Amino acid sequence: MNKKHAVLLVNLGTPEKDDEKSVKVFLKQFLSDKRVVDLPRLLWLPLLNLIILPFRTKKATKAYQKIWTPAGSPLRTISEGLTNKLANSLNDHQVGCELAMTYGKPSIADTIMKLESDSVTDLTVIPLYPQYSVSTTAPVFDQVAALIKGKINFPAINFKHDYHDHPLYIDALCKSIKEHWQKNGQAEKLVFSFHGIPKSYVTKGDPYQKQSERTTELVIKQLGLNESQYLLAYQSRFGKAQWLTPYVDKELLALAKSGCASVDVICPAFSVDCLETLEEMSIENEQLFLQAGGNKFNYIKCLNDSDAQVTLMADLVLNR
Repeated sequence: MNKKHAVLLVNLGTPEKDDEKSVKVFLKQFLSDKRVVDLPRLLWLPLLNLIILPFRTKKATKAYQKIWTPAGSPLRTISEGLTNKLANSLNDHQVGCELAMTYGKPSIADTIMKLESDSVTDLTVIPLYPQYSVSTTAPVFDQVAALIKGKINFPAINFKHDYHDHPLYIDALCKSIKEHWQKNGQAEKLVFSFHGIPKSYVTKGDPYQKQSERTTELVIKQLGLNESQYLLAYQSRFGKAQWLTPYVDKELLALAKSGCASVDVICPAFSVDCLETLEEMSIENEQLFLQAGGNKFNYIKCLNDSDAQVTLMADLVLNR
């Protein structure tokens, strides 16, 4: 039998529609995952269903409605574009390409079963998270493992743990930043904003913070920046627990009040633009910075379905 190889790109997921019902379904699945919220279920699930979801659903729905497009969720449409371009790139290598979501549709289980029905015997799984975290990458592995656990036979699986220091990833980030500077000029400060995680996860061994710092270190070295020209911070904290610091909203506020007139902001932990980049960063945090006295806030978009991102993904598949 000839080996048939396929790659499965996995992103976090998105509501099917920008209404409260769809957003609630998505948030419930996402926040019910013990990898995402590591609290005793007897404590967390009643709190989630009775307090968190009624409040958070309304707020999240309004946020999604700000970024929703006629084609649907940006995360979905951009991820689909990346998948299609990667499929074309890998066509000559006889490698198929599919997209799945950790939460929502298309599910990881349904997509892998589809690939199995196509007689795929070699599967590369790439979670679209450059930096590994137990709250993002691990749930992908959990679902893949749960699916194959009871099978007599299953495809050979190559699971990508992370690519936070991959040369093509660093090159792509630097290229994106340089292109932005050529078009818009260079701001006084380059802000690297990574999605936050609870500090307790890092204490337990999550390498996310070290990998985020390493990504930043490699980018600033390649760009030739000094310590006064950039800062690293974390966004999207949730709840009252201590999360990784510094918090990007507080840093932006402090920069504006200290007289910094302009910032460029990039979010390297996100492969494609989504709610956290298009609404939280590009709308909420921009307003925060400008209202505090800043003059210019530039958001540098994610790698999305750019040629550089496609080249990176293809290398992760072909050069194992």
